[in-house]
Amino acid sequence: MSTPVHDDPLSKERSHLAASRSALRAMREDVESLDITDVTANWVNAAVLEAQIEQRIKALADLSETPLFFGRLDYLHAPGAEQAEGGEGERFYVGRRHVHDADGDPMVIDWRAPVSQPFYRASKKDPQDVSLRRRFGYTGGDLTAYEDEHLLDPAEAATTSRLLQQEIERPRVGPMRDIVATIQPEQDEIVRAGLAGSVCVQGGPGTGKTAVGLHRVAYLLYAHRERLARTGTLVIGPNRSFLHYIEQVLPALGELTVRQATVDDLVAHVEVRGTDEAATAVVKGDARMAEVLRRALYSHVTPPAEGVVVVRGSRRWRVPVYELEEIVRELLARDIRYGAAREALPQRIAHAVLVQMERAGEAPDDRVQNAVARNAAVKALVKSVWPQVDPAKLVLRLLTDADFLAEHAAGILTEEEQKAVLWAKPARSVKSARWSPADAVLIDEATDLIERTHSLGHVVLDEAQDLSPMQYRAVGRRCTTGSATVLGDLAQGTTPWATRSWAEALGHLGKGEAVVEELTAGFRVPTDVIAYASRLLPHIAPGLTPVASIRENPGFFDIRTAPGGAADVVAACRELLEREGSVGLIAADARVPQLAEALAAAGIGHVGPGEETTHATRLTLVPASLAKGLEYDYVVLDEPRAVVDGEPDERTGLRRLYVALTRAVSGLIVTHATDLPPQLT
Repeated sequence: MSTPVHDDPLSKERSHLAASRSALRAMREDVESLDITDVTANWVNAAVLEAQIEQRIKALADLSETPLFFGRLDYLHAPGAEQAEGGEGERFYVGRRHVHDADGDPMVIDWRAPVSQPFYRASKKDPQDVSLRRRFGYTGGDLTAYEDEHLLDPAEAATTSRLLQQEIERPRVGPMRDIVATIQPEQDEIVRAGLAGSVCVQGGPGTGKTAVGLHRVAYLLYAHRERLARTGTLVIGPNRSFLHYIEQVLPALGELTVRQATVDDLVAHVEVRGTDEAATAVVKGDARMAEVLRRALYSHVTPPAEGVVVVRGSRRWRVPVYELEEIVRELLARDIRYGAAREALPQRIAHAVLVQMERAGEAPDDRVQNAVARNAAVKALVKSVWPQVDPAKLVLRLLTDADFLAEHAAGILTEEEQKAVLWAKPARSVKSARWSPADAVLIDEATDLIERTHSLGHVVLDEAQDLSPMQYRAVGRRCTTGSATVLGDLAQGTTPWATRSWAEALGHLGKGEAVVEELTAGFRVPTDVIAYASRLLPHIAPGLTPVASIRENPGFFDIRTAPGGAADVVAACRELLEREGSVGLIAADARVPQLAEALAAAGIGHVGPGEETTHATRLTLVPASLAKGLEYDYVVLDEPRAVVDGEPDERTGLRRLYVALTRAVSGLIVTHATDLPPQLT
């Protein structure tokens, strides 16, 4: 006998989904119908309010492929008053954003709300007063399945959620998705950590550290929205391709105001047109360069040679040289920014003049002090004693004037290191100079020495292991009064200056007190793939714990010789394209043009990293240097030996290979015509 529709749990849940979508649509229509003509005093206020309304409308979008809710919690008792009001046996649907009905009663609770936390944390051992946790399965936007977990039933054994595993392993095409439905307890603890403290997450491939960092931003914006609206948030990634890959995660969670940038974007004071040799970049990126710059900058401050005379009307006021020297010494001792001290100097001189005026029986006020500070004689003295310095010109002189560099790098850089950073061909001006990325970071440091960099409320720094100490300092300047979430994997450091330890890196960042968390459970990379890649760990990061895949599906893994060269690689791609999901072909940078020609000759369309894949074009051709942080359902890795040989040293090459091996979510084919690196065999 069939179950009546009104008694069928799945039908009831579908009805609630339909009602929730209608409620969300009504919420959006309410915002769209707002009339602000009578509440705005001027056009500026109107423009600001219109922008806020437009963002609110976007945040209330109902994405057809994104379920409004993915879970349900049935509480044994009503949650605490600080969480939510309600009676015994209250039920909450957990989703990506809050949805309420016409009476204001919640139909979907935001996953970030305190009442939603047990969805991620509750267990048989600690049910947190939840009697039932229900997960929902979707096909497209349609609710097609549910799965119940009775946390208070001792007769029901704890099992791994089938729907959870399916969601983790679901094929993907296009940019990164949110993981809000699959957040694990250890991830949730990091996501919900307070705003006041900084957190560093060491996580191997597939542990979800990037997603954790993005969801942490979304949580902090929910919990501290007013504060972060004033101070701002920033997500920093390694390159544009990576930022394009992750850019839809926060909007899917209703957060539209988070800025995304690379470190190069942050320090773009000059046009970067040059590159450095690895040895040169290592020296320029060393934290010792900060002291060299500080010395060079303050060398412009010179003791006054004589006193200053200020003429006001018929009176002449003289500040003797010894008093000027004392003022300069005091400003230097205060350790304030160069520019702030320069602005304070004329005011200090003016104050000394006002003291003399008061002793002579006059009664000067602030207007008189400001007038004295602007006096031509005072301005001339300030110009000679504490001149203005252009940060780019300062760095240019250090990099082109051997004597100037030697004077200020003495005892800090060796002669060999000084020779390494000096330009072979001096530039004539800042504009004509061929600045390198490392030079731009030095200019940013000099800029901050002169004028304080604006600090944000929270910064997320992803793929942090590749930053130099000077780059860490550049990021740290953007969160001196805020907090940071640092994400990375020491085993994936692929720059000559890669981070050796998180303690050292956090010190350069100015967040030495940050808590370091380690994620070792792999949700994305199949067991066989991560086990194979982990053979490299003793050679690239011997102190790290290998990632342990918790995937029930072992995935697809094959190593093939490719005597046919590019033709065999193309055949492997064609084979994987017969499966559902995205495919990445990763190869040493030097081999990418050849493989692109082979794919075109075979009639297989492809895109580059950062370009949008579609259901018609699911293959991305990825240079190994840009693979970090990206994921594909299936990967063909071409010629591992070429990936290793493409780097300046073997350890960096093996780390690059480790990255390339761990980009697959469901399957990996390794093709090689030359011998594999011995570390893999």
